[in-house]
Amino acid sequence: MRTLTIAIIAAALALPAFADEAAVALKKAPGLDKVASNCGTCHSLDYIQMNSPFMNATTWDAEVTKMIKAFGAPISDADATAIKDYLKANYGVN
Repeated sequence: MRTLTIAIIAAALALPAFADEAAVALKKAPGLDKVASNCGTCHSLDYIQMNSPFMNATTWDAEVTKMIKAFGAPISDADATAIKDYLKANYGVN
């Protein structure tokens, strides 16, 4: 019972820390729905914006492939293509 009480108090104290966070707003473009539904299932979409200054077309392709092959993301080939195209068009470095 004591552990449960501590967990509840800790959660209540942590909630205000999240209150000021703004929701991630990715660029509205074709493929956003695939990114949100596939990528956002496993991790925050903040990673897209955080990594975009370093990613070009080749590295975005490799990143999506890594998520599927190394981490086992259940993404269809069609969705993977749409995700790659979206990331390269909207968050890629030329």
